[in-house]
Amino acid sequence: MDFNLAGVHWLSDLLLCTQPLPVPTIPTERQFYEENKPFTCLDGSSTIPFDRVNDDYCDCRDGSDEPGTAACPNGSFHCTNAGFRPTFIPSSRINDGICDCCDTTDEYNSGATCQNTCREMGRKERESLQIMAEITKEGFLLKQQLIHEAKRGQEDKQGKLTELQGSKKGLEEKVEALRTVKETAEDPEKEAKERHLKAWEELIRMEKDKTRMAEAFLELDDDADGYVSVAELQSHLELDPDSDGSLSETETQGLLGGADKVDTSTFETVWSGIKDKYLSETLPLFFFIRYIYRLCPFNRVSQKPKFGGSETNLGLWGQWAGPEDNLYSVMKYDHGQGCWQGPNRSTTVKLTCGKETVVTSTSEPSRCEYLMEFTTPAVCQEPASLDEVLHGHTEL
Repeated sequence: MDFNLAGVHWLSDLLLCTQPLPVPTIPTERQFYEENKPFTCLDGSSTIPFDRVNDDYCDCRDGSDEPGTAACPNGSFHCTNAGFRPTFIPSSRINDGICDCCDTTDEYNSGATCQNTCREMGRKERESLQIMAEITKEGFLLKQQLIHEAKRGQEDKQGKLTELQGSKKGLEEKVEALRTVKETAEDPEKEAKERHLKAWEELIRMEKDKTRMAEAFLELDDDADGYVSVAELQSHLELDPDSDGSLSETETQGLLGGADKVDTSTFETVWSGIKDKYLSETLPLFFFIRYIYRLCPFNRVSQKPKFGGSETNLGLWGQWAGPEDNLYSVMKYDHGQGCWQGPNRSTTVKLTCGKETVVTSTSEPSRCEYLMEFTTPAVCQEPASLDEVLHGHTEL
């Protein structure tokens, strides 16, 4: 019987098999399977007569003599999968009644009812690759537009800078002379205004602080006995000094200056230590959505309380931290403001290709370590044509 190596190869009926068994159709291996010639194991371990190929007995240590049976535990079967992509499966899956190859060639003698789904799978993959290619192309065009605008802006600014530098020295001398005259005339009045403004602002701040302190005392004094006790203060977990999620009696006594309870006069001292963290019991629920995050690329990341308060530094620009094959996909910001009894805050920013420049999410997966998801056209790469994207899938 002729042995055809141009298509799917079959041997004559061997031993107990009722159907001919396939020989690999991998181009690089076809030359080793020649009927009526001794077969040498692909690992070179031994040479056997060709009638022992696919005889359901494993003669080669690498399993290469049984490409069409499940005899060798380490053997593999090549699925051609025309219309999709070729793949390998373990030989143990041949004729096991389950269709592993989309072209059904692994179930040639099991009686299993298999349908060739390679073309449909190839079509779906092609559609998916087409969509990805279009997104990448659009993002890259936006990136090119940003680069063009940036270059044009840089050129304009450089021209203006050159022009201004020509007259810089003379203008600086004039400005300095005018500044001296102005400051001499305004200094007394300015100093008086500043003193008055600072005194007024301090008075307003003190009055607001006293009012807030009095309201806090009334809120905390649940039994209206004129004292704030350890038990009454313990319900305010936002005052937890070590941020472990609980406020112990010892910690609460520490906040009260070591006392079990304090009256209004003593509470003034206590208030100075807790007012920055204290949350009023009358605040609505949405108050706890508390922060606004800001990303300044190549500068810093910060968060600021939504309802007033100072800004917290979540990290300064450090370095690109992506993998070797995509280094510029991750930005690392570190050396931020230190956490209470913890490390300095840091932020990892993951960049993905998109049509808009926007922070899509911010989270804190570990204590004091923040994660931002950031989309921008600036990281979109020039898209290849669909044919190039599909290069390597010639069966499609």
